[in-house]
Amino acid sequence: MKMDVIGLTQQQLTRLDVINKSIAGFITVSEAALTLGLSERQIQRLKKDVSINGAAALIHKNSINKSPHITPEDTILTILALKKSDIYKNANFVQFQEHLSEHHNISISYSTLYSILTNAGFMSPMTRRRYKPHRSRKRKPQAGLLLQVDATPFAWFDGKIKYAMHGAIDDATGQVTALYLCKNECLQGYFEMVRRTIHNYGIPLSIYADRHTIFRSPKADKLSSDEIIDGVTVNDTQFGRCLNELGVQLIAARSPQAKGRIERLWKTLQSRLPVEFKLRGIDNIDDANEYLKSYIYTFNSMFAVEPDCTEKAFRSLSAGFNLDYCLCVKIQRQLDGGGVFSYGGKLFKIDDSNSKIKPQSRSKITILVSPTFGIKAQYGKYVFETNRYVKPRKVQEKQSIKGSQTKPKGNSNFGKSTGYHQIVGFDTDKDIRRMLEDIFLNKYA
Repeated sequence: MKMDVIGLTQQQLTRLDVINKSIAGFITVSEAALTLGLSERQIQRLKKDVSINGAAALIHKNSINKSPHITPEDTILTILALKKSDIYKNANFVQFQEHLSEHHNISISYSTLYSILTNAGFMSPMTRRRYKPHRSRKRKPQAGLLLQVDATPFAWFDGKIKYAMHGAIDDATGQVTALYLCKNECLQGYFEMVRRTIHNYGIPLSIYADRHTIFRSPKADKLSSDEIIDGVTVNDTQFGRCLNELGVQLIAARSPQAKGRIERLWKTLQSRLPVEFKLRGIDNIDDANEYLKSYIYTFNSMFAVEPDCTEKAFRSLSAGFNLDYCLCVKIQRQLDGGGVFSYGGKLFKIDDSNSKIKPQSRSKITILVSPTFGIKAQYGKYVFETNRYVKPRKVQEKQSIKGSQTKPKGNSNFGKSTGYHQIVGFDTDKDIRRMLEDIFLNKYA
């Protein structure tokens, strides 16, 4: 065995010195065996090998062979190039490992990937605390007993503009029941989150949320002890009213740490989702919300846990329950003498042309408002379509503006044509829905 350069450890140098002394006759074989802690037979073998091959005899034969399990150099270069790319530069190491296997056919253990990336100067963006500042609360034993809900603003599309992600996570299993993206935290975002939760899993028993005015009236904390004793109550918010209709209890948290599971969920999603969006070319809210419908199941398959009780507490909607008429804003109004009511500075008239029930003048009604279906009116147990209404002008006004104003195109009805008056600049379903979206994003935010 010939080697130009032989590198020995201190232990191997000591062994070489003892073997050479035994070969020269300065010490006996038994003395050498006692000194090195080896058998006399092993000393005899080493004396023979050292006499023939010299110091190389003390080096293990596999130490000069390349391991068959070592990661090929071209694979390492590919991994580093991908990590530097715009798609994966902000991905944490675990997510990067998943995508290497799924999209690039590179199967590698986490420890090996960690060594490659850290040796190249990369650091995982997901840092961990060395200690827990707050003791974890024990999970609920049954799925559906409690959902933690919240919203978080973040630049999900790798830009400067932040959008609010509304979400809910089951306390027992850690399953994400729904995710929905909006321009800002608003009532409509939470309504759609509830809609998706019910569609995916069912109605939960209770919801744990912060003290945002969407969930709880700010007047609730201002009641004096005497008022509470006297039974004075504060009206529910629109979201609180919705939960009451669904039979869901609303629990108000007093600190972010109290709903720590969803707070930790945001950190995970803020690390993972921008990478998923970029990989699929998603850069707008509509496409993101469509993708989130399926993404939650992928996420849950990786992070959800088994509850103590396998029976679920989620409930199904009762037969005949219209979820759209629950997930909306409900406001009381009174019809005028002509059966007209106002909302958002606009006038509307009930379309009862195809109904045997005719709301009486001056009757109290409940208007249902939602960007999903527009503006409807409820009278008793009946729900009616509404139409945009414009008060007729006087004859003198009509003659004075005749010829100075072009006739608008389209019709002013909301939902279907009924032949009511038209209005310039606000005469289509799209216009009304745009108005409702603005109201939900601003007034109910």
